[in-house]
Amino acid sequence: MLRFCCLGSGSEGNALVVEAGDGALTTRVLLDNGFNPSQLRRRLARAGLSVSDLDAVVLTHEHSDHAGGLHALLRQAALPVYCSAPTARAAALQDAFVEVVAGECIAIGAMAVLPFEVAHDAAGPLQYVFGDGDRRLGVLTDVGAPGEEALHALAGVDALLLECNHDVELLRASAYPPFLKARILGDRGHLSNDQAADFLRMLDRRRLGVLAAAHLSRRNNRPQLAQAALAAVIGGAEEDIHVADQDQGLPWLRC
Repeated sequence: MLRFCCLGSGSEGNALVVEAGDGALTTRVLLDNGFNPSQLRRRLARAGLSVSDLDAVVLTHEHSDHAGGLHALLRQAALPVYCSAPTARAAALQDAFVEVVAGECIAIGAMAVLPFEVAHDAAGPLQYVFGDGDRRLGVLTDVGAPGEEALHALAGVDALLLECNHDVELLRASAYPPFLKARILGDRGHLSNDQAADFLRMLDRRRLGVLAAAHLSRRNNRPQLAQAALAAVIGGAEEDIHVADQDQGLPWLRC
């Protein structure tokens, strides 16, 4: 059994819980933690969990909205942290991490985790596919221009959390300074709704049953715009597309 819930997604903080079970063993992994201890406790409680229910942390990159709450969490719980070596250095983890390498699958309890490279303005960023031997969940956020690595890693996933950070016209018309607009729109920035739809169009979607838009900008996007862009690709209704909200995240979804 493989399921996941999002504790929050956006520039103000990100965290995702993935749970895998084989009947005898249940493993829960926290993907990123951009929340302070009280926020994390509250968001975990909403999912029926506490910090003591977590078995490990998997880290995508060191930016504060993904790793800002990591050290506080580690002071509270002795959890192993899995990430790339450059990410560990940038996040000041010293030697307290388990190195993962793009393309090399690792096992965390009952869960298989496959890291893959992405283009983002961070040190050694990775995104991940989580599996239980039967079902697979793919995560693709914080990427400017997804390449063949992402298409290969995410081919045939049963569930996908896909970045829809911004609507290009809303971003261009926003009050953001030019340098920030250029960063977001660049090849190492964030995916727009249209870019996410283009990626989804190229992806092997034969097994895809659960699709969620993630990392939406509060200022430069609207949930309905992201849903419309993705729904147009899969030929479904807009309400078929889940949206990972900054405040409420997503409830438990089975892959």
